[in-house]
Amino acid sequence: MLHIEEGIYGLDKELIDVRSPDVAEESQERAPATVMNRKLVLIMAAACAASVANLYYIQPLLANMGREFAVSANQMGIIATMSQVGYACGLLFIIPLGDKYNQRKLIVGMLIAVTLALIVMASAPSILLVGVASFLVGVTTVVPQLIIPYSASLAPVKARGQVVGTVMSGLLIGILLARTVSGLVAAHFGWRAMYWIAAIMMILLAVLMRVLLPDDRAQKGSMSYPQLLRSLWGLVRDEPVLRETMFFGALAFAAFSVFWVALSFFLATPPYHFGSEVAGLFGLVGVAGALAASFVGKFADRRDPRLANGMGLVIILVSFVIMWLTGQWLFGLIVGTILLDLGTQSNQISSQARVYSLQPEARNRLNTVYMFVYFIGGSLGSILGTVGWSMAQWNGVCAVACLLILIALAFYVLNTRSMRQHLRSVR
Repeated sequence: MLHIEEGIYGLDKELIDVRSPDVAEESQERAPATVMNRKLVLIMAAACAASVANLYYIQPLLANMGREFAVSANQMGIIATMSQVGYACGLLFIIPLGDKYNQRKLIVGMLIAVTLALIVMASAPSILLVGVASFLVGVTTVVPQLIIPYSASLAPVKARGQVVGTVMSGLLIGILLARTVSGLVAAHFGWRAMYWIAAIMMILLAVLMRVLLPDDRAQKGSMSYPQLLRSLWGLVRDEPVLRETMFFGALAFAAFSVFWVALSFFLATPPYHFGSEVAGLFGLVGVAGALAASFVGKFADRRDPRLANGMGLVIILVSFVIMWLTGQWLFGLIVGTILLDLGTQSNQISSQARVYSLQPEARNRLNTVYMFVYFIGGSLGSILGTVGWSMAQWNGVCAVACLLILIALAFYVLNTRSMRQHLRSVR
């Protein structure tokens, strides 16, 4: 019987003791054989952090890369977008395989693949090849989206939100620290050095995951690969909760990407005149928001995860209003960045807690659909961020982001009655 050894951070006893008959009766899922302990959760969180960072090293480097290849900010925005589009393709065509094949083998295989893509990126002699390499890095950086549903399947039902929240905190910290690390490395050794370092890290991580990650012993379905892909539309059609969380996630991540893709340009202008090193350090500012992940997951476990969705969207809107009004002062920019990361994390954790509760046997495919649309939103945000900057600089960036979140909040309000009726019908 599955149990948590040593606890997971501050999980309450009633959340982790799944040997209780009451808890067993509440869950319709068969308990996995693997022991889910604090060490395993931390390993999964660290692996998510290290691997997802590959997508975000590029953002503080855009200005440096643009100068080397003599291209405009708009063109560099397209390069950043290529990695997001590639990631969406990886989600769509690779992640569904987790419902059919051994997930540990998939994780190790994808880590080897991303190592090769990073080597291409580090040695690319032209902006065209940088764009191709950026796309390939995105396609192969899908390890976190194999690990997160795997952690959900190993976790007790009553603690799933907090376990996913903890693993997700690793993912968001990886996103944030990637910018800090890449900014510092580029300032001292050039942007190419960052990708050589990342390639070495990924091959080492492949070895560690082969040794440390528990084998996937879950019984797999008999669907063929084409059937797995065809079933994705059925999940979207049949699950209103999935459709709603897809919409919230896409718009929230679009706003998040609007900010980060434009930040290095903003910090290079008056009154700041900062380089990539300082732009990267802003990743440290957002870690405070990422550390709230387990608390958000606990709230989603105990209360209404949809309410956590709405709260996250409101926090994101407030963050951009603050940065719009006070962005010319460093303090205002720092406060806004903390709130942006907190709101983004709150929305993401609550959305994934809702999604993973739907169909246990289809978690990887549910995650595929949700995260595919999520990163399409991120790609849209990268484009809109550079367009907003080109048209009206910081005012344009904040206006675009606020509009995206206002659309999400309007849908939240208008869809509340329909969602309540759906939830009553399935109880």
